[in-house]
Amino acid sequence: MTGMPAPFTADDYRARMERAARAAADAGLAGVLVAPGPDLVWLTGYAPPAATERLTLLVLAAGQDPVLVVPTLEAPDAERAAGAPALTLRDWTDGKDPYATTAPLLDASGRFGVSDNAWAMHLLGLQKELPGTSYVSLTEGLPMLRAVKDAAELERLAAAGAAADETYEEILKVPFAGRRESEVAGDLADLLRRFGHAQVDFTVVGSGPNGANPHHEAGERVIEHGDMVVLDFGGLKHGYGSDTSRTVHVGEPSAEEQRVHNIVREAQEAAFRAVKPGIACQDVDRVARAHITEAGYGDRFIHRTGHGIGVTTHEPPYMIEGEEQPLVPGMCFSVEPGIYLPGRFGVRIEDIVTVTEDGGRRLNNTPREMAVVR
Repeated sequence: MTGMPAPFTADDYRARMERAARAAADAGLAGVLVAPGPDLVWLTGYAPPAATERLTLLVLAAGQDPVLVVPTLEAPDAERAAGAPALTLRDWTDGKDPYATTAPLLDASGRFGVSDNAWAMHLLGLQKELPGTSYVSLTEGLPMLRAVKDAAELERLAAAGAAADETYEEILKVPFAGRRESEVAGDLADLLRRFGHAQVDFTVVGSGPNGANPHHEAGERVIEHGDMVVLDFGGLKHGYGSDTSRTVHVGEPSAEEQRVHNIVREAQEAAFRAVKPGIACQDVDRVARAHITEAGYGDRFIHRTGHGIGVTTHEPPYMIEGEEQPLVPGMCFSVEPGIYLPGRFGVRIEDIVTVTEDGGRRLNNTPREMAVVR
């Protein structure tokens, strides 16, 4: 994919809002209440100009038109959103009660799904106005709301993945030994932006013993010859996420380091090959975990095998024991097993994978064999 993708239209956003309202009804909810954040952007194309204490809330319910409650001073921005033609704006002015404005839109005895990042102040304000209502987070009530991507979303995710791949290919050319982790992390961030990312979410550079911490933040440790280095980086391009991990070695690896890397690579390959419609999310985790356990490192694989990705870099579904949600074509998630040996080194290999009609497709395609860097 080259250039900018075609923008989402009002019809795209209308279809998403209708889908969310139907999903809420099917889940036994009276509707969905969406505060500023990723859900609001995905459903309407609108992102308020800045974090604000003023109530902004999208109200969706089956059988009624979508309504976006906004502060009057921000209404012009909301009117310019791509999804605005598909909804009704209802504004409120400073000095007025926004909860009184919103209450008539809600079933006074209904149970509503609420976006996870809604302010407690606003939720409590609604509850005070409508004491008969109750609420559940969208992650709990509608966890699969954004999980199945359409063709246009898959195109954006593929472009983000390709940009992350280009970033990895370029980072292999820079010197590692004698430089701080933070310097290599800075290179990763610059490269992600060079290849089209508008937002960099993380640049993990875990060298030597720091690689045994899966979420190590790049610090001031100087990378040494002989270090294993875990690289995990991603962000947003065209509004959709990338996230990939590769583990490289400064100079030639030892036999043990190569063996551990091979085990993780084989586990990642096995888990990827297990992806197909109808299997449970937990089965992807089980396949990766079984391979690592059989090799004797089961207690050193200390996190889930994967997480969903879309307009955020972490979202449902999760590839973890206990998640029985079946895979559906269009789902996108990471497959990222790892082995972590405290005080020594770590290995993680990660690709974003999308479910197809008959299996899975990787959105990251750089070599998974261990690269030797200088």
